[in-house]
Amino acid sequence: MHPRLLKTFLAVARSRNITRAAETVHLAQSSVSDQIQSLEAELGAALFIRSKSGLDLTPAGLALKPIAEELLRLDGEARAAVLLAAGQIGGTLSIGALETIASARLAPWLPGFQASHPDIAVRMKVADSGTLLRQLEDGEIDVAFCFGRDVSNGGTDQRFARHTIAAEPLALVAAPGQNLAPCDLAALAAKRFVATEPGCVYRHMFDTAFAEAGIGASELAAEVGSIGAIARLVAAGAGLGLVPRLAVIDALERGELIELPWPGRAQVAPLTMIWRRRRVRPPALRQLLAAARDTLAPPRSGTGSGSESANRSNALFAKNS
Repeated sequence: MHPRLLKTFLAVARSRNITRAAETVHLAQSSVSDQIQSLEAELGAALFIRSKSGLDLTPAGLALKPIAEELLRLDGEARAAVLLAAGQIGGTLSIGALETIASARLAPWLPGFQASHPDIAVRMKVADSGTLLRQLEDGEIDVAFCFGRDVSNGGTDQRFARHTIAAEPLALVAAPGQNLAPCDLAALAAKRFVATEPGCVYRHMFDTAFAEAGIGASELAAEVGSIGAIARLVAAGAGLGLVPRLAVIDALERGELIELPWPGRAQVAPLTMIWRRRRVRPPALRQLLAAARDTLAPPRSGTGSGSESANRSNALFAKNS
């Protein structure tokens, strides 16, 4: 069984759809169908059956799935071991990240990494944290960059290793001209906020900020799908927002938003990278993880209360971690 066929089989098994599987493995739909037929002919058994909800695994397909996953894992480790023994560090890496982290941290950092490691090609995928963890499990990406509070599975699942790079401060933002008098958390919770939908990492941060103080979350003016939408609604006066500061730095500098003091313990979001544990780690992945640990950190330069707040938050996190 060629690894290429097993990879295609798993893509179909996970998506239950030829079209989506073809997008995952970067093949034409006809090629995916041909590969599944070749694998079924080689094994002498049907692997899928059609149902109203998509393609379901047959008993033979269910038996093959965990073995295919193990064979592909061993194939990857074998290739990594050969590259390591041969002293080769090049290759292609797929990294995944939340949109905020991708644009504010990885986009400025990756050109420098690639200039220092020209033999390593990097592909980046942007998705929500749940999708990133699934992609890690499926081997679609090599490392994910998330906020730590939303990766509980990555923190307890022994298949994953994780490293926290820095603590990103959360910022309480409002529209210009809406400077509020200093108040405590209870009074702040009475204000209207704009937040993302339940299940999102940013919504978890928002809910936790009040829950840690034993206070129920505030009334929401709106639930939206992205930090960008939060920033625009807050700037329009729809309510307040509590978001990672790195996501609204540009809006703050342009004067579209103002940052207000948070009345309580400084709120931070640990920026964490997660990868699958392997007996042999690919040399290219070793290089990227080491570089991220050493150089992927929030900028320390700048003036003003926002920069000082960011530095204080990271110092506090470093002290307590």
